[in-house]
Amino acid sequence: MEGTKKTQTIAVHGGVRRDDTFGAINQPIYMTSNYRIPTDGTPVDWSGTQSNIYARNRNVNQMVLQDKLCALTGAEDCAIFASGVAALTGIFIPFLNSGDHAVISEVCYSATNLLFRKYLPEKYKVEVTFVDSTDTDSVRAAIRPNTRLIHIETPGNPTTGISDIKSIAEIAHNAGALLSVDATFAGPICMVPLQLGADLEIHSMTKYINGHGDSLGGCVLGRKELIDQVKEIAMVNYGGILSPFNAWLIARGLVTVPMRMAQHSCTALNVARFLEESPAVRFVWYPGLESHPQHQLAKALMHNEYSGMISFDLRGDEQVHQQFLNELKLISHAVSLGDVESLIVYYNKDSDKLPHYPQIFQEGFFRFSVGLEDAEDLIDDLQHAFESCNLV
Repeated sequence: MEGTKKTQTIAVHGGVRRDDTFGAINQPIYMTSNYRIPTDGTPVDWSGTQSNIYARNRNVNQMVLQDKLCALTGAEDCAIFASGVAALTGIFIPFLNSGDHAVISEVCYSATNLLFRKYLPEKYKVEVTFVDSTDTDSVRAAIRPNTRLIHIETPGNPTTGISDIKSIAEIAHNAGALLSVDATFAGPICMVPLQLGADLEIHSMTKYINGHGDSLGGCVLGRKELIDQVKEIAMVNYGGILSPFNAWLIARGLVTVPMRMAQHSCTALNVARFLEESPAVRFVWYPGLESHPQHQLAKALMHNEYSGMISFDLRGDEQVHQQFLNELKLISHAVSLGDVESLIVYYNKDSDKLPHYPQIFQEGFFRFSVGLEDAEDLIDDLQHAFESCNLV
């Protein structure tokens, strides 16, 4: 698109390719695994990602989604994958070799945790240091001569802790390392890590980017020189590609992401304020609340839209927590996040991941993905559950 456009306009029109065959307004789904190879002597790169030869290398619906994501984030290029975990692997494998060192957010997605605590050290001899990435000094202190990658999540999954991307990017670059940021909790609108100094930005597109709970996907955004490596190694040769149909579904969902993120953020802030004032609640962490430990940093990085993710806990034992889940009517007890409907999951105090979380989380807590329902209805649902559990 030519000229400066507003975010919502970019979300609608960015990446769109004209259908000159039939004139369709909506992007068709190109359900084909093969494309015709030129017979006019044009050179063909069988494993290249710059032309349509084979759908593992590139396909039209993939291209539309990649271009739309680049338009929204300002990235030079994008690689998309069959899941968020495939996207994460798509940066770890190309940029880490045996003997390299990586600094990783201690609070991180379970698959990231497992990759760096088990598989990458044991199978590939990658050295790993886990740190509290909300403490920039801890990140700086973890740097070694062989540090090649710093990988952080912000907001952190599932605590919503906020890391200072600008400062950590400076630490990484001074050490000759890359900074990758998993910004899934923020979505592609509330925070743009690439504009804050990150080299690579990762999202599980299953969540806010798709937003409708009907497709898996992951993406890596960044400079073309880096994304070329991600595509060649992880997409073409590891084969974690996204199907044309799922790419089409996610591109359709991406059109409404600016409006959805605004509504998620507004509703979540109202719900978080209710939780903060309720005598039933032991604690609540939401980046939009002044009581959040990194609220001022979140305010600077997220521009007053704080996404829909809340962490909180109740004053009660394990039985009360389970009863609370059973009493909810609108809010579904389910994993994942970023859907149009509200989802909640409970981490009990015996979870093997809790020791790595801040002390306040040690007794267990709820990860609450606030959907697009009316805030008053969600608050009524929570209040009813509190009353049924004799918490208020």
